[in-house]
This record gives sequence, C-alpha cells and structure tokens, in this order.
Amino acid sequence: MEWMSPVLNWLEKEEFSALRLLLYGALLFVMVLLSRKLIGSFFKRTDFIEERKERTLESMLNSIISYTAVIAFILILINQFTDINRLLAGAGVIGVIIGFGAQNLIKDFFAGLFLLYEKQLHKGDFITLNNTFHGTVEDIGLRFLKLREWSGRLLTISNGQITTIENYNFEFMRVIEKVTTNFRQDPREVHEALEAACKRLNEECSEYLKKDLKDEPIEPFQVYGMTSLNDQYRGYQYTVTGVVHDLVYWTAAKETRRIIAETMYDYNIAMAEQRVELNDYSASKEE
Repeated sequence: MEWMSPVLNWLEKEEFSALRLLLYGALLFVMVLLSRKLIGSFFKRTDFIEERKERTLESMLNSIISYTAVIAFILILINQFTDINRLLAGAGVIGVIIGFGAQNLIKDFFAGLFLLYEKQLHKGDFITLNNTFHGTVEDIGLRFLKLREWSGRLLTISNGQITTIENYNFEFMRVIEKVTTNFRQDPREVHEALEAACKRLNEECSEYLKKDLKDEPIEPFQVYGMTSLNDQYRGYQYTVTGVVHDLVYWTAAKETRRIIAETMYDYNIAMAEQRVELNDYSASKEE
C-alpha cells in the first residue's frame, strides 16, 4: 500500500478538499452497494429461518447500513471544516440542542428496533395500521414503514406514528362469516342448510384449513350457532367459522361466502332484507 501514500498526501492538500469529499462519498457508496449485495446473497443461500423473517431482517440491515454511511459522510464533511475532536469536546451543549431537534428521529429509530425485536410484523404481511390503513408491508426501515395498499398506493409512515397493528399473517386466521335470515324463516331449516354448506366447505376448501401434526384440521368449517335473535331489527343471525392458513385467508373467506350463498339459495332460505319505513306526514296533518 506504499504506492498510495503519494496519492493520499496529494489529496490532503486544501485545494483538493472537494475532490477528497467526492472520493469519500464514492467509496461509501460502493461499500453500501457491496454490503447490500453480500447480505442479499447470504439470505438467498440460507433457509434457517422463515422466508418472511429473512426478508424483514434483510430490509432492516440494509436500512442500518444506509444510515451508517450517511452519518459517516456527515462526520467526514464536518471534519473538513472544523476539528471533530474539539467539536466533540463541546458536545454537551450541542447534544442538548440536537436532542430537542431530533426527538422524532430518535423515537422513529427505537420504534423500528422494537418492531423488529418484538416480531410484530414481517415484510409481506397484510396488516391494518392505526385502525385506518390496510395493505401489504413492502419495506421496513429504521425510520419508516412502507405499506402498499390494495389500490396500489404506497403509504410511507414513520415508525413513531404507529400506535396499533392488526396483523392478518400470524400463523393462522379464523374465517368468521355471518348470515342473517328473515324472521319468518324456520331456524331448523337454516341450521340444516348451514351444516350442508360446512360439509361442502370442508371438502372443497380442505387445502385452506390449518392442519395439526397428524394432518387433521385444527378447526374445520362448522356452524358456530345463532349469534343474534334480532340482528339490527332484520332477522336471526347465524355464524360459520373455520381456522385457515394465514397466507390464504382472503381466498378462503371469498370461497366461504360463495359456497354459503349458493347453499342458502339451493335450500330456498329467505335472507333478511333492509326495510325503510316512511311516514306520511301530510296525511297525519290532515287528520
């Protein structure tokens, strides 16, 4: 490495400070690219943890590398104009100033670490944030979480703003479908129809059901029972449930609704209808 000494001494001259900064920036950029490539290659060749967890960890490591490179470049830039040691010596006052200005940054940083450590979500999970936003986790960083909504819109929210997370991809999900029939419909006929629907569901949607070690469904599709005697003043309410794999929840739910609707039609079950009552105020006034 002795041949580099003249080059380094030449770059140390004050008139080449801009060139020196560009060189440091290019070097950090190359290091970030190489690090990301090595991390990506490592996770592609290993399978010691679940794929979703690997993608989450890879995303977080890439975020850490990027922030580290940016902070390093900022320190190098500061060192070009002032002695970094003297700056650190007076860091007491500066630290207080920066602390007030970077509260949100620190909050987002630790919130991101807790998301990773507590395994609240993974890259690729379908979640609901703050009871408002619904979508698939596309990226998890130290400061921001990116959520791809069903419409295709990409939502970026800082980790510190996340208050509640509803994760629909956490080992298993329970399909819960509710059916409301007319008050005049015989409950015994409804129960018979729903039993037939569940039998068909367990035959046609068997691959969606969550299985135990004996390859038996943990909870097959079944009639939970009558869950309301007066569902919003419209009729009797019944509920059908079944435990399915989290990754196929939406498909299983759609198929459940389709099969239940077809079976209720085949059995001529009268479903509840919305009723709107209008009062004739003019007639009442004339009386």
